[in-house]
Formats: sequence, structure tokens, C-alpha cells
Amino acid sequence: MSDSTTNPSDILALDSLLTADEVAVRDKVRDYTAQRIRPNIARWYEEAVFPREIPPELGELGVLGMHLDGYGCPGRTAVEYGLAAMELEAGDSGIRTFVSVQGSLAMTAIHKWGSEEQKERWLPRMAAGELIGCFALTEPTAGSDPASMTTFARRTTDGWVLDGAKRWIGLASIADVMVVWANTEDGIRGFLVPAGTPGVTATPIEPKLSMRASIQCDVTFDAVGLGADAILPGAAGLRGPFTCLNEARYGIAWGAMGAARDSYEAALDYAGERMQFGRPLAGYQMTQEKLVNMLVEIQKGTLLALHLGRLKDAGHLQPQQISLGKLNNVREAIKIAREARTILGGNGVTLDYSPLRHANNLESVRTYEGTDEVHTLILGQHITGIGAFRG
Repeated sequence: MSDSTTNPSDILALDSLLTADEVAVRDKVRDYTAQRIRPNIARWYEEAVFPREIPPELGELGVLGMHLDGYGCPGRTAVEYGLAAMELEAGDSGIRTFVSVQGSLAMTAIHKWGSEEQKERWLPRMAAGELIGCFALTEPTAGSDPASMTTFARRTTDGWVLDGAKRWIGLASIADVMVVWANTEDGIRGFLVPAGTPGVTATPIEPKLSMRASIQCDVTFDAVGLGADAILPGAAGLRGPFTCLNEARYGIAWGAMGAARDSYEAALDYAGERMQFGRPLAGYQMTQEKLVNMLVEIQKGTLLALHLGRLKDAGHLQPQQISLGKLNNVREAIKIAREARTILGGNGVTLDYSPLRHANNLESVRTYEGTDEVHTLILGQHITGIGAFRG
């Protein structure tokens, strides 16, 4: 349990709202992040490499498809998954993004919409981190408006032929299986495309200023032949991908607070040690105001994420509530990371300190799984009853 008298990151004692099992999961992932992510992340980020050795480690940690039941999946609660996402993103958004793409997107699509054969084939080894999945929805000209996608799957006598292009697809160049969303004569459907299928080309997008310890790709499909069993039988229309996106958005609401907390703690530690004009930075009113403002938003955002998790575990979480959490927590996390950098002064632009790396990463987090504008319109439609997505 958190002691609000000694823990400067948890004045409200939010840990007291967690069960013993939830704290155990949180601490296990926190320890992993401290031992494996923090000592290496500056190098991974600078060299723009995704550490291929960590998927099996994350599988052993039990965070891949963490919220899913059966088929070798951990079967943990929504709150436990959220806490894990928060700790991983305190290390780096790119690492939490891998877990999100693998579990909340690719594995959820197969688990919820796949056939029994598809689930048995893919999920156990994906949960173990032995196989990697990706989720191909966004297109070069269809980001916030997936209904306008042009990737098309044409039915043939013995299966399907897939043509089109996707962009910003996480993990595509290293994926063992792609979950691809395409238009058909019967509307949008999902397909499983194994690695090595002829006609599929995945090209990493480089160079990037954000998510450098992660992989995002352009993907093209040129007359890709698929068997009849490639289709996800349970997914029809945009409800299929949107269900997966909401799983990812939920995790982001937690993860962003991890990046925010790490930025705040880096600034707090620095302010206590850095001497200027004969006293530590922490002894100046302007510095204290910055730190207090950060902590207030972190506590509020973490409490919001926990509330969403409790609603989700009770089966009551609604899409507009997820949008509120994603919109608020990422927006505030970016402000916190940027403000934390100002306390670090010039040293804050180096990779010796985390806030500016977090701020850069959060620009991607702010954009994917629904931009600020998209979530604003989702909430606007909910409170007014009037859709404003199209002019």
C-alpha cells in the first residue's frame, strides 16, 4: 500500500484502491521494466531498433494478450492489464505499444472474431511471444476515416485475392501473421495473412522522430492469394476493428500516465540535486508549482484510468468513456513530459533523461488509435446526439 506521507508520486494513496493481486502484477512488471527496459532504452531509441529478444520475455512476464482467456493467454483482469501498461510505458511507449499491438489488437481480433482453428493455431504461441502479430487497418489516405479504405479482397472460386496498401502498421516487417482489414462485396472483413505470403511487402518507415524503439511500416498487397479459411468468420463491418481499437485505447489511458509519472519523477529527482544560485531547483517557487501541477494531473489521470478499469471488469465500460480517458490522459501526459523537460534545462535534451523522449513518443500515442479530434467528436456526438464527423 502506498504511504502518502513518503511517496511523492502518490499523495492520494491510490495504491490503497488496489488489491494484493493487482499490486503484485504491477510490481512484477515494474521490476522487469527497471531491469530490462530502463538500462537499455536510450541506446534502443538512439539506434532506432526494436529489441527482438524481448517478445519471449514479455510472454513469460504474462503481458501478451493479458486480458484474454484460454488458448494459453494469461486471463488477467482489465485493471491488472492497465497497471502493466502503465509500468511498461514508464519505460518507453514503444515497448508498451508492442504489447498493445500484439495483445489488444492482433490477438484480440483472433480471439474475438476468429475460428476455433485460427485461435488454436495462433494464440498460444503469440501469448508466449514466440510469434508476432500486427493489425493492418490504417491506409495512406484513410487514417481517421477507416470506412473509406480502398484495400479490397475479391472472392475467388477457392478463396480470396487481396490488393491495396496500409500505412503506419506496427510490427509489420517482423510479424508472423497480419490481421488485415479490407473491403469486400459484403463490406469490411478481416483476414489473416501469414508471413511469407507472396505479394506482401512491408517496409519500415524511417527515419522517425518518435517511437524510435518501435517498428511502423508501409505495407502493400499485390494480388495476394488467400485461402477460404483466411477470413475471420465473426468480424463483419467496422465493428470488428473498432472492438480491437477500444481495447488498445483503454490500455493507452493507463500507459500515458506511466510516461507522465516517469517524466515527473525524473524532474523531481533532478530538481532536488541541481544547485542554482546557491540552492536546489526544488527550493524555488516556480519549480514547485511545475511539480505540483504535474502531480495533480498524474493523480487525476491515474484515478480516471483505474475507474475505467473497474467499469471494464464489471462489464459496463462504454466507448465514449474510453475516448474520454484516451483524450485526457495522453493530452495531459504530453504537457507533463514537456514541462518536466524545462526543469532539466539543457540537460533535458539529452537521452540521459527521459522526459523529452517520452514527449516525442507521446506525439505518436496522441495520433494513433484516434486523434484528439476524433475522440473529441466521439464525445461531442455522445453529449449532443449530433454526429459532426463530416461537414
